[in-house]
Amino acid sequence: MNPYDQRALEGATGVELTIALYDGIIRFMRIAIDAAEHADVARRRAAVRRAMAIIIHLQMTLQFDIGGKPAQALGEFYAAMFALMLQGSQTNSTRKFDEVIACVWNVREAWRRGVQTPASDGGAQSLADPQSHLTSTESSQSVSPSRWTV
Repeated sequence: MNPYDQRALEGATGVELTIALYDGIIRFMRIAIDAAEHADVARRRAAVRRAMAIIIHLQMTLQFDIGGKPAQALGEFYAAMFALMLQGSQTNSTRKFDEVIACVWNVREAWRRGVQTPASDGGAQSLADPQSHLTSTESSQSVSPSRWTV
């Protein structure tokens, strides 16, 4: 990571860091697609491993006692993405990698929208703990091209 990126992340909020992690997953899945298309097995596996490491980190940071059902939904989402990455790697399937990208992009965008328009239900909901606010319906609201550059 270059020094500029390092400094940008140092001052980031929890939501901004979560979005950056989602961007990392998308980046590594694109690398996996490129590697699969060029029959570079070692590079594909390395990219998938890096994306899986991010998913594992996100899963481990969920706070189910605080986040309740939204945290549980995110946990299930992360497990599904992990399984899809594994299947894609085992079968050399760029389609499965594209599917991961599309799903992660949708959840990423839900987080981004949440930062731009915080909840106004009068309940002083804070986005400081990103794992406690996203619902499963938010993750499926938008569909985007799977190969957008992030």
